[in-house]
Amino acid sequence: MTPGEIVIIGAGPAGLTAAYELAKAGVTSTVLEKDGVVGGLARTATHNGYRFDIGGHRFFTKVTIVEQMWREVLGPDLIRRSRLSRIYYRGKFFYYPLRAFNALFNLGIWETLRCVSSYGRARLFPQKPEDDFATWVINRFGRRLFEIFFKTYTEKVWGIPCTEIQAEWAAQRIKGLSLTSAIKNALFGELGKTKEQVIKTLIDEFDYPRHGPGMMWTRTQELIEAKGSRVVFHAPVERIYWREGRVEAVEAGGRIYPARHVVSSMPVRELVEALTPRPPEALLHAAGDLHYRDFLTVALVVRKRDLFPDNWIYVHDKQVQLGRIQNFNNWSPEMVPDPATTCLGLEYFCFEGDGLWSSTDARLIEQGKRELGLLGLVDPADVIDGAVVRMQKAYPVYDGGYEAAMDKVREFLGHLPNLQLTGRNGMHRYNNQDHSMLTAILAARNILGGRYDLWKVNVEQEYHEEGGEITPDQLQLLEQSQPLVPKIVDRGS
Repeated sequence: MTPGEIVIIGAGPAGLTAAYELAKAGVTSTVLEKDGVVGGLARTATHNGYRFDIGGHRFFTKVTIVEQMWREVLGPDLIRRSRLSRIYYRGKFFYYPLRAFNALFNLGIWETLRCVSSYGRARLFPQKPEDDFATWVINRFGRRLFEIFFKTYTEKVWGIPCTEIQAEWAAQRIKGLSLTSAIKNALFGELGKTKEQVIKTLIDEFDYPRHGPGMMWTRTQELIEAKGSRVVFHAPVERIYWREGRVEAVEAGGRIYPARHVVSSMPVRELVEALTPRPPEALLHAAGDLHYRDFLTVALVVRKRDLFPDNWIYVHDKQVQLGRIQNFNNWSPEMVPDPATTCLGLEYFCFEGDGLWSSTDARLIEQGKRELGLLGLVDPADVIDGAVVRMQKAYPVYDGGYEAAMDKVREFLGHLPNLQLTGRNGMHRYNNQDHSMLTAILAARNILGGRYDLWKVNVEQEYHEEGGEITPDQLQLLEQSQPLVPKIVDRGS
């Protein structure tokens, strides 16, 4: 190993995008991956010939340079798919986005009148103070609609009561999607709107790799390795050697990699704990205040076809722990080797070490079968195979200590200019794949001589390189498309 190596930590979308951008400029890098596969949260798992995502990954973006990379890498293997997602509530399907007559029929006249009355009461007599998610949504949609379409699913995903999530998160997370816009979409659709004007949650088409999102990243690996870079598997980072002003090397998998530049997408907490020599105690304490929500998928093979037409279904039923169901036949038929069967991905949100996470694969498969039966979606006797994939740190949690902790981390890392953080866990920012990729592209360009502040990519500020292809408008559109995570309400002592 020669000095001056560019080391990239993590072979997910952020890490491999950085390596790809560098390779296009003729610069090689070493990508260190703790697992044995590429793709990170966007990998595609396989089981007996069946392919399934770790969560669904639509390929939709308003950022030109990201879309260009998708098409450069995948070419004709990036296929166009129709989107259908619905909410499952009390044994009935509600279209999402809203379809007025479907909602009216499913709720019934009496429940619809209760929702209308609840909405009118909330608009006439809004609750104050409006400092939590529940109050914010109730004031704009009414208590009945909040309880039907917001409360159960939100609490399943985050493990946080809606009354403890900041209203600020609700205002940004549901930005642009009001009851008025939903009704207008139900009646008139998106006729006459440009791609940039479509609310992200309302798009009805998206691109998708024919063999799943992992196809994008295995092919990216092949392309960068063909140009002299390499991906080292089973190389968990153990130490990051630093001195004032720079990082000097990364130790991973028992080997030391000298580094002129480091791009990291590993979780911030783990990065800080790996710093050698030991960093200040205040920084270690701050990093310890960063928390994560974990996730697992139970993939079930069902001996039936055409179970339902949806790409995915949101489960708002309180009697099951199941949060969302992916139907991989409807993402791409090539995900399923036997067209007489269906592969479903049952998504459970959990914390590492809790009852769900610690259950055996066999118990989780049985739970998945049982819950599908309770919901009336699948006869458990028709399930012929199953597999479980667990993902640690799938979602960074924005709890009460998050902002102060990240401020301290960013201040310290500002003294290590050759270490750049990218991606969801690398920046402790719940973003989409396109944002992770854009931060990685800009990190690579910084190595090549650019001067981008990656932390400003996701804010509404003027941000561009003179003469470059990234415009302030594109970055503002990107910021509008990012999902946000809830923040715990600080109610004081």
